Parts: sequence; C-alpha cells; structure tokens
Amino acid sequence: MVSFSQAKDMFRLQKEAKKVKKELKKIQVEAEAHGVSVVISAEQEILSINIAADVPREKIPELLKDALNRAMKKAQVVSAEKMQSVMGEMGMPTEQGMRGMSE
Repeated sequence: MVSFSQAKDMFRLQKEAKKVKKELKKIQVEAEAHGVSVVISAEQEILSINIAADVPREKIPELLKDALNRAMKKAQVVSAEKMQSVMGEMGMPTEQGMRGMSE
C-alpha cells in the first residue's frame, strides 16, 4: 500500500518531470558534418537541417545521418543531466550516486 508521503513524493516527481520536459523543448543542440548541420531540441525533436550548396548530392544521406546521430547523443546527455538533477532533488539515487556506492 502506498503511504500518503510516498504518493506526495510521486506527485512532486511527476510535476518536476513535466517542468524539465518543458525546459528540454527550449534547449537547442547543434551538430555538423562537413557542410551538413542539424539543430534539435534537447527533447530530440528536429528543429532545422541546413545543407551547404557545395556538399556533393551523393554524400548528403551519410553526412545527414552522422550529424543527426551526433546531435541526438548530445541531446540525450543534456536530458539525462536535467533528469539527474530532479532525481537528486527528490533524494533518489542518481547515476553519479550509484557509481559512488559501487566504488
């Protein structure tokens, strides 16, 4: 059975997670691969793609994939850092805290 205190903490965590999600929409991450640049939100939504005029047409798919993958990885790091701060505020173990426990 869930106690009132646990339910209150869960509600607070849910509220904080929604707040972080709104913040992530506002954060922009950019990556570039030889003339192909992409901008995505930290929530991993593509915001823009720019391809320089001198990029060979046959290389666009490969370069676009590379730039998107790098931008997504950056966005995942930003998102994880934001969520870790929320988890830490809630007194829940974060990845850093878990590492410290295993050492």
